[in-house]
Amino acid sequence: MELLFVSSGSIFEANTYARPCEVDRKTIQNYLRVLEATHTAHRLKPFHTNPSAEIISAPKVYGFDTGFIASLKGWKDRRQEDRGILWEHYVLNEIHARLQTRRIHYWRDKNGHEIDFVLAPAGRPPMAIECKWSGRDVDLRGIKAFHKTYPKADCFVVGADIHLPFEQVDGSCRVRFVDLETLIKTISPSIRL
Repeated sequence: MELLFVSSGSIFEANTYARPCEVDRKTIQNYLRVLEATHTAHRLKPFHTNPSAEIISAPKVYGFDTGFIASLKGWKDRRQEDRGILWEHYVLNEIHARLQTRRIHYWRDKNGHEIDFVLAPAGRPPMAIECKWSGRDVDLRGIKAFHKTYPKADCFVVGADIHLPFEQVDGSCRVRFVDLETLIKTISPSIRL
């Protein structure tokens, strides 16, 4: 299952892992269930309400720890290009730990727009969370596509270098740029069910 963790944060296709391991797809899915049960891996199902335009079945799988992932990938030094995916893992781990929820999704439409994490509390609009190592010069196409599909959504960019929260408005799409602490404090009341 080392192969699974090396591609941590990617879309999970059981067949991709079954062939090199010389086992069937069902065995790989059973392994993933064991990893989830032990909180060694986290499976995020896609968030969707429109199956014709959104990805509806392929989950993303994340390893449990950034140090573990970096070690398996062979990253001895922290390179600039590795920081984004490690930040994404860290934010996911903090949401899991501090909000005590496993109901976290990701979103992707069939045009390739993607949102790292989506929280969808019952009876409330969804919350879209994009994780960026640097909150400057962020490409907002994914957030705008999500907002177009879910106009009542709360949209966030959580950046490692954001020290003072700010907003960016484009038409009816309002994006809040926040640090991790502010994100947790902001979304916490909605998640506590």
